[in-house]
Amino acid sequence: MTDAYRTVAERAEARFEVNGSEFIGYISPAETVEEAEAFVADIEARHPDATHNVPAYRVPAGSGSSAVPGDGNVMLREYQSDDGEPTGSSGKPALNVLVQQDIRNVAAVVTRYYGGTNLGVGGLARAYSRAVKEALDAAGVVTEIPHERFTATVEYDDSGDVRGILESTGVEFDADYDQRVSFSVRVPVEDGPGLRDRLRSATSGRVELE
Repeated sequence: MTDAYRTVAERAEARFEVNGSEFIGYISPAETVEEAEAFVADIEARHPDATHNVPAYRVPAGSGSSAVPGDGNVMLREYQSDDGEPTGSSGKPALNVLVQQDIRNVAAVVTRYYGGTNLGVGGLARAYSRAVKEALDAAGVVTEIPHERFTATVEYDDSGDVRGILESTGVEFDADYDQRVSFSVRVPVEDGPGLRDRLRSATSGRVELE
């Protein structure tokens, strides 16, 4: 689970026209199936009048027949849909760009507004793959290591110690101050056990970890 992998640095988009049809490629980091599907839904909501919104993503998966081997011990969920385009003309070419460039933890959507001229299966495949490639170029590719998320919940008396440890380690976290204080933490997988041990020690075991 500690193997490095290639993913996109940030959300990005790219747009162009082919014979009057407008294509807009969107791409985003996504660490789970839920995040990938939320990104797809967001783009669909932005373009409800589009002729097609074609999704493709590669993200870590749990057990299931749809999972395929990825880097190291990671199983990947690979998904694509033609969204009404001719079978094999759009979703598969979009996904193939991610596979061929060995990009994971990523979601892409290509939006098309039909321009009145049929492009044929070959023309569609070229346009959809181009949209993903150009969005990838715009986003930039980085090498990452697997991360995990957990929540640490404490009483206010312990919150300063917990926050201090999280800040000193440089991990990403959000704090929610309610009746108790909950810290949502994102940490490299290999560092997670040690960090949880530090939080337990600092709070004499009072921290609740989920």
